[in-house]
Amino acid sequence: MNVLFLCTGNSCRSILAEATFNHLAPAGWKAISAGSQPAGYVHPRSLALLAREGIPTEGLHSKSWDALPVTPDIVVSVCASAAGETCPVYVGSALRTHWGVDDPAHASGTDAEMDAAFMTAYRILRARIEAFFALPLAELAQDRVRLKAELDRIGTLRV
Repeated sequence: MNVLFLCTGNSCRSILAEATFNHLAPAGWKAISAGSQPAGYVHPRSLALLAREGIPTEGLHSKSWDALPVTPDIVVSVCASAAGETCPVYVGSALRTHWGVDDPAHASGTDAEMDAAFMTAYRILRARIEAFFALPLAELAQDRVRLKAELDRIGTLRV
């Protein structure tokens, strides 16, 4: 199963989700990430955080959803629509859900405050990914309605 984490810039949240998902994924599950308007770079704080957490960063890059290497089975948008951010809409037959997370790239203040914003985004995404992998995935893969309900529920989890 292929999961696409989608946001606008594909430099922070979707990258954090892709790397974390792949780090924790059981055999048969793979994540990719993309943006509707890719920034063209991965935010250095995202890479530094992943490295501190022991999550591989090799091969991570900002990319467009126009050039996906595989067709996703599940699309998870991670932009924070409640914050007035426009979420891209993926067109296709994939199961879609929304796991809104504030964009840490917009954080300001001291280095510690900006690092804290990235850590908050990471912790929320990791908790949601761990909740996803705790589901009876083999069973839910046969029941799209139930899987969609579980994905939507996970999108409301906070840390």
